[in-house]
Amino acid sequence: MKVVVIGGTGLIGSQLVARLEEHGHEAVVAAPRTGVDTLTGEGLAEALEGASVVVDVSNSPSFADDAVMDFFRTSTTHILKAAADAGVPHLVALSVVGTDRLQESGYFRAKQAQEELIRASGLPYSIVHATQFFEFVRGIAASAADGDVVRLPSARIQPLFSGDVAAAVGRTAVGAPVGGIVEVAGPETFALDELVRVGLAGQDDPRTVVGDPQAPYFGARLQETTLLPGPDAHLATTRFADWLARQN
Repeated sequence: MKVVVIGGTGLIGSQLVARLEEHGHEAVVAAPRTGVDTLTGEGLAEALEGASVVVDVSNSPSFADDAVMDFFRTSTTHILKAAADAGVPHLVALSVVGTDRLQESGYFRAKQAQEELIRASGLPYSIVHATQFFEFVRGIAASAADGDVVRLPSARIQPLFSGDVAAAVGRTAVGAPVGGIVEVAGPETFALDELVRVGLAGQDDPRTVVGDPQAPYFGARLQETTLLPGPDAHLATTRFADWLARQN
C-alpha cells in the first residue's frame, strides 16, 4: 500500500513511517522539508497521487488559541480537498482521548474542529484517539509550572509510549475505514500529579509537583475520568517504569 504520512518527520510520524516500511508498504513522508505544506496546500496533490491511505499525524507549531485553531482548520481543509480530488479511499487522523470533554482548552477546541471537518467530509475515515504520551510528561510539567513548583490535579490518566501510538495508527491505516473513533491507551492508570512527579524524578528533574484539584490541564478543568479511555480501548503493553528506565 502507498501510505502518505502528513507530519511524517515528527515523533509519531517518523516511527509510523519506519513501521510501515518494515511491513513492506510504501510510506511517503509529507512535511515541509519534503515539499509538502498543508497550510498552503503546496505539494499535497503530487504526494497523494495513487495513495491508498493518507494519515495525518501533524501538529501545530504554536499552541496559542487562535494559531492552533487556524492550523487545524486550514491544514485539514487542504488535506481533505486533496484526498477527495485524488480519490484516496481512507483517511486516518490522530487525535486525543477526551477531546470532546476538554473544550475549555483552545488546543482541544482546535482538535475537535479538525475531527468535525473529517466527519463532515464524506470521505471514508478513521480517527485514532490516543491518551497522553510518556514523552510529554515534561511538557505537562512545563504547562503547569510556577517557578520550581508544578501544580496538577490528581485526575486519572492512562498514558502510553509513542511507539505504541505509531503501531496503533499503522494498524488502523492498513485496515478498513471504521467511520468513527479507535481508542488506544497504556496498560496502567496513574493520578496525573503522581505520573508527572515520578516522571520528573526519574529524569533527575528537581521540580516539586503539588497536587491541586483546582489546577488546570492545558487550560481545562478535569474531572476524575476526563482523560481516561472507554472500555473498548486497545491497551498497549509498554509500562511507564520500563520506558523511564530506558531514558537514562
